[in-house]
Amino acid sequence: MGRWTQYDEDNYRLPEGMKRVGYDADSERYYFRDREGLVYKGPEGSEFGELTLVSEIPSSIPQEVDEDSDLEAAPTGTDGYRILALDEHGTRYNPRGGAYRTLFPFFLIIAVVLLLVWRLVLLPTRIAPVPCPSTTLSYIVQPGDTCWDIANNHNSSLDKLLIVNPRVKCNKLMPGDRVCVPDEGMSISVRF
Repeated sequence: MGRWTQYDEDNYRLPEGMKRVGYDADSERYYFRDREGLVYKGPEGSEFGELTLVSEIPSSIPQEVDEDSDLEAAPTGTDGYRILALDEHGTRYNPRGGAYRTLFPFFLIIAVVLLLVWRLVLLPTRIAPVPCPSTTLSYIVQPGDTCWDIANNHNSSLDKLLIVNPRVKCNKLMPGDRVCVPDEGMSISVRF
């Protein structure tokens, strides 16, 4: 406890015989009761201040307060049920959608996770490459390979390699890519 905390308590700040009995969150006011049972309300938005006599107390404030009662708990009726919150017209607040409305974000996250699992696991992510023509050999690009190196290692020219692979960009070869390499005995002609 701090050195000056006794100055923040009700028995120091309130007049003798006054007791805090409740808080109305809608109007942001504390309610107090004196020894005679009269109810006072504090200033709006402030814990302490000038107290004003109230003729009618809100339904959220209990008529009688025990020493051990919890001031912030909603009062219960004679049947044991708590009073529901009322709006400014005095009607009970009933949220649209009920409990499912609060669970909607949870179900949305679950749906997104299931869609991602379905996309990544169940759907094929790679399309099978087009097979090489019968007069060529399939070659998987290794790190450091260039189009000229691949053609030269297979006794072919760069022009023939590019004719067989029209979509290959030599400056964007990646390890693992598949290239069709012309067989040394085949003849390739360009058709325009």
